[in-house]
Amino acid sequence: MPSSPPLTHRYRELKLFVAAALAMGMAYSIIDSTFNNFLNDRFALGGFERSFLEFPRELPGLLVILASALLWFLCSRRLAAVAMVLGVAGSVLMGFASSSYGMMILWLFIYSLGQHIFLPLSSSIGMELAEEGKAGQRLGQLNAIRNLAAILGSFLVFLSFKYLGFSFQHTFALAAAGFTVAAVLLFSMQKEQTQPPAVHVRIYKEYRLYYLLSILYGSRKQLFLTFAPWVLVTVFHQPTQTIATLLTLGGVIGILFQPILGSAIDRLGERFVLAGESVLLVFVCLGYGFAGFFFSEHTAFLIACGCFLADQMLMSVNMARSTYMKKIALHPSHIQPALTMSVSIDHIFSISVALLCGLIWNTLGFQYVFLLGTLIAFGNFLAALRVNVRAGVPAQDGVSPALAETD
Repeated sequence: MPSSPPLTHRYRELKLFVAAALAMGMAYSIIDSTFNNFLNDRFALGGFERSFLEFPRELPGLLVILASALLWFLCSRRLAAVAMVLGVAGSVLMGFASSSYGMMILWLFIYSLGQHIFLPLSSSIGMELAEEGKAGQRLGQLNAIRNLAAILGSFLVFLSFKYLGFSFQHTFALAAAGFTVAAVLLFSMQKEQTQPPAVHVRIYKEYRLYYLLSILYGSRKQLFLTFAPWVLVTVFHQPTQTIATLLTLGGVIGILFQPILGSAIDRLGERFVLAGESVLLVFVCLGYGFAGFFFSEHTAFLIACGCFLADQMLMSVNMARSTYMKKIALHPSHIQPALTMSVSIDHIFSISVALLCGLIWNTLGFQYVFLLGTLIAFGNFLAALRVNVRAGVPAQDGVSPALAETD
């Protein structure tokens, strides 16, 4: 494996990446804070039209591995800059060229493609900029910065609409400016060596446990993104402000929690952290599904809020999957393609689980959705017990025979 870059050089690259993370985090938060209101005001969508939007919004997650392979001639940092350029284009076009619902869907696809391309790159670049044995700590620090950026972006939207008379076009333009700054900063980072396209699309049997962990993550992710807020809205009849408050509170907690979690991954190892996540997720799912059967409505609501915050923190354990991949990689060139492959894999299962859980909710009741969640958590626990790397073990230096065949 190539030797680590000099400390002064790594510090320069880290400063650029941190600044880019802050700019893009604020930009994503600005879009997330206004998008649903934009849809309602501009298109007055019905339930089916709004739910249909999740398909073009999540489809890039399935296609991201193909996009990375087609852009194989770009190193990860240049590819990250391209992802920000797609964010600029999507933001501007959604804000200023959404003359119809169909056109807006096209622009949303472009925006989401950039967002999904960057997902694995954020982890791979972050780990490249970490000291040996401290990849988890670095990812935790970067996630804390993104949490701070998300809070700043949401607060900026609040001030802009309340006191400055902003329109949706203003906020889309502001987000585009943030993506532009991030693109420039990422492009200013030093270029790395590129990898042949075959590396991007190949599935290696040596990483089958990592792929399994990605499948389980994609399956549990949808419970938090879709059905956990739906419990608060439909079962406990909470207004939008409650979800917004919980998300903001979770973001504040995450600023402190993320670095602690990252350091725990480095000290205690991925197996301990992933197994611990699984155990806690069992209690979270039981709290969502069955608190109302054992406690008063008010107490059950408070338990559900606690589960929501805990679930938000547990989503961050995905860092452990990334550092695990780094430690088991047969060659450093495998890390970023494998992380990208995991995004495509987890989206296949997250979309499938969303459809299955929607059917279960409507036919059996919401409790059975979270019973399924406990089964997923149990499966994740069994998979986590098979993780067999020690804290602080670096990626292997040798090139695998499989890679030698493709290079």
